[in-house]
Amino acid sequence: MTKLFNIILFSLLSFSTFAQSTNELRQQLNQIISSKNATVGMSIKGIEDKDTLSINGNLKAPMMSVFKFHIALTVLNRVDEGKLSLTQQIFIKKKELHEDTWSPMREDYPDGNVNLTLDKVLRYTISHSDNNGCDILINLLGGTKEVQKFINKQGIKDFVIKVNEQQMRTWENLYVNTTTPLATTALLEKFFKGEILKENTTKYLYQIMTETSRGLTWMKAGLPENTELAHRTGISGTNDANLRVAMNDIGIVKLPNGKHFILSVYLKNITEKQEDTEKIIAAITKATWDYFVEKN
Repeated sequence: MTKLFNIILFSLLSFSTFAQSTNELRQQLNQIISSKNATVGMSIKGIEDKDTLSINGNLKAPMMSVFKFHIALTVLNRVDEGKLSLTQQIFIKKKELHEDTWSPMREDYPDGNVNLTLDKVLRYTISHSDNNGCDILINLLGGTKEVQKFINKQGIKDFVIKVNEQQMRTWENLYVNTTTPLATTALLEKFFKGEILKENTTKYLYQIMTETSRGLTWMKAGLPENTELAHRTGISGTNDANLRVAMNDIGIVKLPNGKHFILSVYLKNITEKQEDTEKIIAAITKATWDYFVEKN
C-alpha cells in the first residue's frame, strides 16, 4: 500500500512540475508575442517525451512556401510506390522557369530546356525553396488536388492547397493555401516516426530539410550553432500598406541528449519590419530550446 502511495505521489509531483514548467514557457512565449504587430500561432511537441504546448494552435495560417514540405511528401510517396524515381530525368522547359520569382534553378539554368533528376528538383525546392521547382513538382503530380488528397489521407484535415507558386503572385491568392500550427506539428511527427514514407525516403527528406539555405536568421538563429534542424520556411512579400501576409518556420530540432522537439510557428498579417519578425521566430525558438534543455 505504501509503495502504491509513493508511486501515485511521485506521479502527481511529476505532473505538477511539468505543468508548472510548461506554464512558465507559455508565459515567456506570450511575453515575446504580446506586443507584436502580427497574429502569431505556434505548436510545440517533444517527440519522445510528449510535452505539448500551443498558443493560437488552430490559427488558419497562410502557408506560403511551407507547403513545399507537403508537396515533397506527396512526391516521395510516389517514389515509394515505384511510380517515380529520384534518378529519373525531368525535362525542364524554358517557359517553366518564370522570371521575377525566387528560383536558384533559373539562375543556374537560365535558358532551360534541360534534363534534371527528380532528386535535383526536390533539392532545389526543399533545400533552397525554389518556386519554379515547386510548380514543376505540382505539375508532375497532376495538380494541387493530388497533394490535398494525400495529406488528408494522413489524417490531417486542417489543410488546404488550391494554388501553386505562380498563382500566388496574385495578392488574394496568398491567403488561399492554409493550415494550422497543430496540424503541422501532427504531420511533422508522423513524418519523423516513419508513418508516412518508407525509411529511405523519410531519411532523404529529413536530410534535405536540414540543408535548408533559407531563413538562417529565423528559427535557426534561436538555436546553438551546429544544432541539427530539419525545417521549411515560408514568407510573402508586402503590399503598399506594408502588410505582410505571412512569415512561417516549421521544423524538427535535435537536442543534445538525442531527443527531438517539433516547433511550428506561423505569423499572419504582419506589419513589423522583416528583421524584427525574424527576431520573433528566433526568440520563440530559443525559449523552446532552453525549456527542453533544462527539462532534460
